[in-house]
Amino acid sequence: MTLLLLDGNSLTYRAFYALPTDMATAGGQITNAVFGFTSMLTNLLRDHEPSGVFVAFDRPEPTFRHEAEPLYKAQRERSPDELRQQVGLVKEILAASGITTVERAGWEADDVLATVATMAADQGRDVIIVTGDRDTYQLVKDPHIRVLYNKRGVSDYDLYDEAGILARTGVTPEQYPDYAALRGDPSDNLPGVPGVGEKTAAKLITTYGGLDGIFAHVEDQTPKLRASLAEHETRARTNRDLMVLRRDAPVEVDLDALAPRPDVDALRNLFELLEFRAMGTRALAALGAPSGTADEVVGATLEPVVTIVDDPATRQDAWREREVLDVAASWVGEPGRSALHGVAVSLGGDEVDWVPGGRVGEIDWSGITVRGHQIKALMRSVLDLGCALMSLDADVGVLGYLVDPASGRYGIADLLERYSDRSLATSAVPDGQLALGDTDATDGIATATASAALAVGVLAPVLRERLDTIGMTALHDEIERPLVGVLARMEHLGVGVDLDALRRINEDLTRRVGELVAVLREVVGRDFNPNSPTQLREILYTERGLTPGKKTKTGFSTDAATLERLRDDWPEFIDPLLEFRELDKLRGTYGEGLIAEVAADGRIHATFTQTVARTGRLSSEHPNLHNIPVRTDQGRVFREAFVPAPGTVLLVADYNQIELRCIAHLAQDPGLIAAFTSGEDLHRATAAKVFAVDPGDVTLDMRSKAKMVSYGLAYGMEAFGLGQRLGIPTDEASVILDAYFAAFPNVKAYMEATVAEAKDRGYTETLFGRRRPMPELRDPNFRVRQAAERQAMNAAIQGLAADIFKVALVRIDEALADAGSRSRLVLQVHDEVVLEVFHDERETVGPMVVDIMKAATSLSVPLEVNVAWGATWADAKG
Repeated sequence: MTLLLLDGNSLTYRAFYALPTDMATAGGQITNAVFGFTSMLTNLLRDHEPSGVFVAFDRPEPTFRHEAEPLYKAQRERSPDELRQQVGLVKEILAASGITTVERAGWEADDVLATVATMAADQGRDVIIVTGDRDTYQLVKDPHIRVLYNKRGVSDYDLYDEAGILARTGVTPEQYPDYAALRGDPSDNLPGVPGVGEKTAAKLITTYGGLDGIFAHVEDQTPKLRASLAEHETRARTNRDLMVLRRDAPVEVDLDALAPRPDVDALRNLFELLEFRAMGTRALAALGAPSGTADEVVGATLEPVVTIVDDPATRQDAWREREVLDVAASWVGEPGRSALHGVAVSLGGDEVDWVPGGRVGEIDWSGITVRGHQIKALMRSVLDLGCALMSLDADVGVLGYLVDPASGRYGIADLLERYSDRSLATSAVPDGQLALGDTDATDGIATATASAALAVGVLAPVLRERLDTIGMTALHDEIERPLVGVLARMEHLGVGVDLDALRRINEDLTRRVGELVAVLREVVGRDFNPNSPTQLREILYTERGLTPGKKTKTGFSTDAATLERLRDDWPEFIDPLLEFRELDKLRGTYGEGLIAEVAADGRIHATFTQTVARTGRLSSEHPNLHNIPVRTDQGRVFREAFVPAPGTVLLVADYNQIELRCIAHLAQDPGLIAAFTSGEDLHRATAAKVFAVDPGDVTLDMRSKAKMVSYGLAYGMEAFGLGQRLGIPTDEASVILDAYFAAFPNVKAYMEATVAEAKDRGYTETLFGRRRPMPELRDPNFRVRQAAERQAMNAAIQGLAADIFKVALVRIDEALADAGSRSRLVLQVHDEVVLEVFHDERETVGPMVVDIMKAATSLSVPLEVNVAWGATWADAKG
């Protein structure tokens, strides 16, 4: 049997940064670190079935390493309060689990683990050290001591024996301290030998055996490496002394008494307090809880009885008899963007039909209403197969998002964990690709997917009840639910692309980037990499002697803001450098990036997501078509490559100043309402009021500043942010902002009332009932509260704009279908919708789209829509 030795601090730290800090109990206790640690512990117990478990923690007191090297870990900032508070909860869970924990003043957890591991190996016991600290690589010793290294997250591990350490680092475990000494360890504030990275360190040690051999052969190295080694020998030897783990920590432990002895009642109370429902049952089972508890845990698992259906036609009648079918799907790759493994259809109870991917296209979905998870991806896949799944009751991921848009965790396992006491049949089900462990066996995938279908049936009524309670059922049924199908159809259709035009744009960018690199190298007088911050720092601050600005962890900054500040000091270098950065980013992100996304049909099929932005806005990925640049000529050129299908023309319609119209309505400000209803230039009218001049005397600069204030307010911008955007001092920006509020006093009153109301209720709410919980408004950290107040100011504005646009999108899709139109929605970008319209439908579809968008809701000011037509997206946008 194997002993598990855990680095408590390392794993808790990893868990904290792997999971979102908005994981919290109803009472506001943040639980992401303790949840992640408990998940890790549960999985370790289940996967390794150890004979004993031992956990070591660091103490806050300095260790012998701090005494030997005052700079040791000196750069580390104090752990966030949210993390430190949870370490105590982790220890409480360990104590209730009957797991031995040890911490020793003056000693690090690594030394305690090294001591216990050596003690166990000397007795012939097998040990696995679980940590996220690479220093423990030196402890690996066949056949008894291995390291399970946490690479990232809470479930991504590599298990290393001696061969694994050699393959990973290029050196043996015994050589690891010398290797690390040369390379350095920034996390411990121990710089290595300059110019010696991992590969060079491994090569030197493999050649010469260790530090003594390396420094005995310094003269054999290249001039640069020879100088660096000679200058930093003391540093390397000091590093090694600090990095060698001690195996004589004052620890007395009975290795035969390390089996967990859980206090079931105490654990249940803790899990209830922390609201760990499914996690709690799994943890109790993994700890070998008494039989009664174990039976309850088994009963909480969603174990389906699966029937393979090779001929869907034989099951159609049975499926149609059910009012709603719970379904789940799995794919060989990305959901909706790869071949289907199959679809699971729940028949009630624990019985589930499994339709293999090759037969899904034979399903007749007419007359069938479904509930599911990631149902948009299934709808898209079904459309790709030539059929349609039209009737949707709910997607539990969308329901979960509406209930808590701040969570960000809407995977089926996450939702079960949060809203039920049930768990999936498989121990770890990756979102989207539901595969069982490391195998792609058909029966394993079918079982996993079938379990997810059962989970849909568990979650849908619970989440719908929550929506009813908070008054968001209409928002779901009238907007979000029909939107799922709209987005699926848009993804399936994609948007047309002129691939040759894209390639020409990319070639031109590549040429111009190359020319700029040549210019930069000519100015400097030598070869260098413009994308290397290290080389840029050398050129700017060491060779040229420019005054550096802010300092980052790796040295003085070379970011865009810093370069803008230095522009006048060396324009012949910094001007082409900034242009190089812009064009190189365009080339990589949109030139090469868009080309790679063009499908065989000559169209780009992006994925649109309605469960990302907390405000309710839609997002786009693979590729992100929302970020196609529009502010610069170089960026706008990409829109020239987006074209309609043969026989059609592109219609682009977008709301005019919708956020500002939302502000005017919500604030009920007479000045703003008058400006919008009169049809005058809003920014000119605003500037006239802010700067106390006649509208005819408003300059372009005044109008620009007024415009910046108006749009900035929609995002909660304050004087500092306005000053940054306008390039003026904060005091001057504050004067402009005060003048704006004096001119439009209801706007200021509305924003203050919105923040106060959100603090009182704990959430913001749009006119359509969309809620956004904001527990950060009560956070003890002033900066967190301040940021939350800005978010509260814009949440109702942004949310209302998002709701209006979604209503329009759904109604346009419905109107096209009702009219039997061949024209179709192909793209949405923020407040803009793009359609492919057949030439003979232009006279009917154009006005229809405008009328629908204008009538999406009734505000105190009119909704105005800009419309344009074109043979390319660029033509339509003018």
